[in-house]
Amino acid sequence: MSLVATLICNPDIPALDSTALEAATTLLPSAQNPVWLHEEVAADIAFSSDEPVRAIADRLRAARGDRPIDVVVQPIATRRKKLFLADMDSTMIGQECIDELAAFAGLKAHVAAITERAMRGEIAFEPALRERVALLKGLPVGVVGEVLEKHITLTPGGTAVVRTMRAHGAYTCLVSGGFTLFTEAVAAKIGFQENRANRLIVEDGAFAGTVEEPILGRDAKLATLQELRESFDLDTTDTLVVGDGANDLGMIEAAGLGVAYHAKPKVAAAAGARIDHGDLTALLYAQGFKRSEFVTG
Repeated sequence: MSLVATLICNPDIPALDSTALEAATTLLPSAQNPVWLHEEVAADIAFSSDEPVRAIADRLRAARGDRPIDVVVQPIATRRKKLFLADMDSTMIGQECIDELAAFAGLKAHVAAITERAMRGEIAFEPALRERVALLKGLPVGVVGEVLEKHITLTPGGTAVVRTMRAHGAYTCLVSGGFTLFTEAVAAKIGFQENRANRLIVEDGAFAGTVEEPILGRDAKLATLQELRESFDLDTTDTLVVGDGANDLGMIEAAGLGVAYHAKPKVAAAAGARIDHGDLTALLYAQGFKRSEFVTG
């Protein structure tokens, strides 16, 4: 099988050099010469093998030592994707929106602890969300604007991923277990064509402490992937999914390329690919895009 190994590091901390590429090349059967996608940041090595790609990726990670280099191994023929689904909290943005809302109620530490357990898969997502939302009861809905303006930051590389993929014909959807009050703003800012999330119930300008049922969690995220794939008549191999938490696992495992992004251990262990060091531009390098091809404006 014709495969490609992509070695990627954070563009702010270039760590890829000829020594690292040569070491990787020696571990790959019938390896071709490395091709730079962005010098010192990302490179492709095409090779042929019938070994499982996960085993190859694990071997390359073991050989890199303590260098902050990510490794993605996949079939070369299907690496360019036509459908992109992304989680929002701690993936496309650097925060958990519900934790930031809870800060206005003086409950950030308490809520964040529940969020962490849910994202690690230690407790079920749906009851954990109901519990956290109940703690927001009475909070003015106007704080959402302040949270978005002062506390939410976009993850580096996310805008380039969405805009570059769209420029090459892909459909993009932000799908979150968070709230539409945030996904609508974040999706518009980044450039997603669609967004799906949970709806908080508002009464008299304040949060009622409840969320509209049914809750969009792990199963609904997977259903979104399946629905959009069928809608566009795509194969599984045409799909790319990225997320970090346990409620992303269903769609990550069902994607052509499912990526765990700076993810919880359970998610990173189960995903077909993992990005532990790079920013979101790693998703473009994994598809074979060169830095000169990125759409950033």
